This record gives sequence, structure tokens and C-alpha cells, in this order.
Amino acid sequence: MQLEIITRKPEGNARPTPILFVHGMCHSASCWENFLPYFARQGYESHAVSLRGHGKSEGSGKVKWCSASRDYVADLEQVISSLNISPVLIGHSMGGYVVQKYLEKHDAPAAVLLASIPVNGTGRFAVRFLSRHPVQFVRYLLFFDPGQFLATPQLLKELVFSPSVTDTDIARYFERLQHESYVMTIETFFASLPKPRKVNAPFYVLAAANDAMFSVDEEQETARAYNTAAEIVPGMAHGMMLEPEWQKAADLIIAWLTEKGL
Repeated sequence: MQLEIITRKPEGNARPTPILFVHGMCHSASCWENFLPYFARQGYESHAVSLRGHGKSEGSGKVKWCSASRDYVADLEQVISSLNISPVLIGHSMGGYVVQKYLEKHDAPAAVLLASIPVNGTGRFAVRFLSRHPVQFVRYLLFFDPGQFLATPQLLKELVFSPSVTDTDIARYFERLQHESYVMTIETFFASLPKPRKVNAPFYVLAAANDAMFSVDEEQETARAYNTAAEIVPGMAHGMMLEPEWQKAADLIIAWLTEKGL
């Protein structure tokens, strides 16, 4: 599988452990445009993968039927096997789910969940979305199209970003959105939920205080499942790595990794 990988080499004194960033639903490696150079400036060899069917990776015509728990996890296995050192895994939203599923069968120095799909799945989000946007939800079911959740710039801003994000930036991010796997939505709803008991890697869970997709309570449940506590970032919405104050989240991650000697 030909996968797009964006890499930024470390600047200054190199840290011992590289980082692999994993994007969320309908996004690609480009969503890490702020984090990649910033983490490199802190000494981390930083990589971001576009999962199959996303960005410039192969498979766009078949992405609707890809399994996140198998196919997307296989993409992580492929990228990680190409690195000399096992990386820290940082997953946003759906990427957090993929990281959790990968770690059920593999180990890693550490993992960071950034506004991740919770361990108990996306059921509560689906109910909330249905109550507010029933037409879009029906279209998702009829056309097997998760893109209906982010079908307009208004929906993208409502679900992913803070009010302070400009319309110009919303238009730019909306233009980048891609088709997504319908199978993934079934897996994360009920068919293949994460199994924390199978995971050994240490976790850091970051939650956005104003997340409109996954609540702070859901993120706290996820953290408890991995024997830790969620760090709540005030003033932030779901798209933490692209929010105006994205550096807050980045600095919290770097501080935690430094504390772990990574």
C-alpha cells in the first residue's frame, strides 16, 4: 500500500523517540500542519500518515468499505515497521480509535489520545447528531456516507471548531475534507470497540472543554479505562491541532512526553 507520510526532521538536540501522528475522520496528514514543525523544533522526528484512501495515499475509490480496526491498523503497522525506532503514537478523533486498536496487538513507548473516539464508542455522538440534524443523519444511512456529518462548512464549524476560527480557515479546512469509511462508523458505534485490557502502553488523554463531538465525560471514561486521568484543555473545541490556541495542547503533550523521558 502506497501511503503518504509527511516527515519533519528534529531541530537542535534530537529526542530519543520519534512521533507518528494519526488523523481523524475525513482528514489526512495535512491536518498536522501546526504540530509537525512545532514538535520538530522541540527535537522530535515527526511523521504524519495519511491512512489509505486519504490525502495522497492509495485507495480513495475503496475507502467506504475499509475497516478501521483492520485496514487502518495495517497502515500503522506498515509505517511503524519502516521506522528504526518504535514511535510515540498520537491519534486525533478517529485516529485515536485506530491507535487504540493497534495497541491491542502491539506495544509502543506511549500513546496520546487527542479528542479521541471514546472507548465506549460513538453511540452518544450519533444520538446527539440525530436529534440536531436528522436529515443529514438519514442521508448518512441512505448513502453509507459518513461525510454527511461534515457535509457543509457550517456543520464543520459546529462540530469541530471554536467560534473564533475564521470563515476563511473553515473554508480552507472544508476544502480538504475527504470521503470516509462507512465500515469504520459501524465498528466505532458497536461492532469493534476498543479493548483497554489488551493494551499495555502508557496513555495520555487530552480532552477539549468545548468538544461538540465527544464530551469531557466520555473522554474521562476513556482515560479511566487506561488507568489515567484526562487532561481538560479549556477554551478548545474538537479540532485541537488546528484551533487558534493549538500550542496549548502541543505543549501539554510535550511536557508529558518529557516527564516520561521520551
